[in-house]
Amino acid sequence: MWNYTEKTLDHFRNPRNVGKIDNPDGVGTVGSLACGDSLTLAFKLGADGRIEDVKFQTFGCASAIASSSALTELVKGKTLEEAEKITNKDIADYLGGLPAQKMHCSVMGREALEAAIRNYRTGETVVRDLKEEKIVCKCFNVSEEEIERVATENNLTTLREVMFYCKAGGACGKCRGEIQAILDRIAKERGGAAQ
Repeated sequence: MWNYTEKTLDHFRNPRNVGKIDNPDGVGTVGSLACGDSLTLAFKLGADGRIEDVKFQTFGCASAIASSSALTELVKGKTLEEAEKITNKDIADYLGGLPAQKMHCSVMGREALEAAIRNYRTGETVVRDLKEEKIVCKCFNVSEEEIERVATENNLTTLREVMFYCKAGGACGKCRGEIQAILDRIAKERGGAAQ
C-alpha cells in the first residue's frame, strides 16, 4: 500500500474539476493507455485573460487522479504566464508529497498543462514531435530531452529516481545504460558525480 497524505487521498476520493469543457481555449493530452496513464487537461480563459475554468480526464492510479485534481486547483485564476511556471514539484508539494514511485504522475500533469497552453498559443495538439527527438526508452516512449529535463528540474541523480519520475528504464531495462550516461553527463556539468 502506498503511503499517501490525507490531502492526496482527498483529491483521489473527491477529485475537483473532472470532466470536459465545451469549446476549450486550450487542450492537452499526454501519456498513453499503453503505458497505463493518460491525462487530458482543458481550460477556458475569462475576459481578464485568467484561467476561468479547467477540467481534466485521466486514466491512471490514485496518484494520477490526485495530481490532476491538484493541478486544476493550482491553475484556476492564474494567467497563462503564471500557470506555465507551475512545476511537477509544485503539484506534489500541494498534495503534501507523493511516494517517490508515483512522481511520474505529477510530471504528467505538468506536461498536460504545457500541452494545453501550447495548443492555445499555436493550435498544435502535441507538445513535442518525438520524431525530432532521440527516444531512449522505447517501452514508455521517453526521449533524451525529457529525461534531461526531468532529471535537471528535480535534481535527480539515480536511475531509480528517473524511473519514478518518468518511467524511463522501468520495463525491459535495455535503455538503463543510456539513462545512466545522461545522468553522468548532467552530474559532470554540475560538477558532481551521478550515483
